[in-house]
Amino acid sequence: MNFRTFILCGAAAGLLGACAAVDVPGPGAVVHATLETPSVGTRNADAADDPAIWAGPSTALAGVRTSGFVAGTDKKAGLYIYGVDGAVLQYLPEGLLNNVDVADLPTEGGPLVVLGASDRTPGQEGIALFRFDPVAGGEVTRWGAIRTDLAEPYGFCMRPWRSELHMVVTGKDGQVRQFVLTADAQGAPRVREVRRFAVGSISEGCAIAADDGHLFVNEELVGVWRYDMDPASGDARVLVQAADGERLTADVEGAAVLTDGESRYLIVSSQGDSAFGVWRLPRTGEAPVWVGRFAVHAGPGGDAVTGTDGLDARGGAFGAFPEGVVVVQDDVNDGGQNFKYIDWRDIRTALGL
Repeated sequence: MNFRTFILCGAAAGLLGACAAVDVPGPGAVVHATLETPSVGTRNADAADDPAIWAGPSTALAGVRTSGFVAGTDKKAGLYIYGVDGAVLQYLPEGLLNNVDVADLPTEGGPLVVLGASDRTPGQEGIALFRFDPVAGGEVTRWGAIRTDLAEPYGFCMRPWRSELHMVVTGKDGQVRQFVLTADAQGAPRVREVRRFAVGSISEGCAIAADDGHLFVNEELVGVWRYDMDPASGDARVLVQAADGERLTADVEGAAVLTDGESRYLIVSSQGDSAFGVWRLPRTGEAPVWVGRFAVHAGPGGDAVTGTDGLDARGGAFGAFPEGVVVVQDDVNDGGQNFKYIDWRDIRTALGL
């Protein structure tokens, strides 16, 4: 972790106590969190990691009427399901789940909300699968597991592309696997591997821009790569942005794609200086266009955001966010690591979009 945390000690620290940790966001347009989740259960450790946002028709989830939720990992313990207001709706103690994503999957039995998470639990390294029935309601439940040959699965992302649900998992060693997920007639998960390639070194965050078939993979010490979603493209890639210490400072961590009307944006965590880079994604398939950086400072909705691992973003209505929300992990948080919700309108205004 390279987040900017300074320790105040000595005579000046006497006013604050013996020593105090001060979290300092990096340079960028200033925004504030609207609300935050409770701290994850694993305290005093690097535990909260990655969120995923789902929005859909009103449904009953864990006894609460809602039109969306946020899944968030405690990478030392399991998976949390939060409401649109940040409250905990469910906790699933399912092991060492690192990154998580969520998508809709049409099945013979009706629509299904699928959650997938990279699983580092010894003996079951791969992808943990969960499901939620948005029509019947109920709770998020375990659906199955996919074993992989990755020694330590880190990153995970999934999106429908060309009428199939594609899943991508990245490994600590820079290896990447791409799968297609379906459900059989009995409702059980079925998967087939469609591609494998190597990024080069430790990689985690990834995001899929399904409209134009692009996959973004963050190589933590190098930068952001763009691949084609088509398995036939192999390992061909283009460097979107190097970790140059200006736009992005290593580690380059979480990534998400947000659609705002006719515009789409790639958002990436610059963990090394506690800020976020944003690019506009042209629909022509041309190179992403840099639009700026933002940083989340302390405000009424929560303390400052520092050292972010994972993030997710979604345009459109989500609870109190009428035009979109960005959810980010916060490393140095009062009481323990958690997730912050930021109004997309605030980011858009701060960047002049």
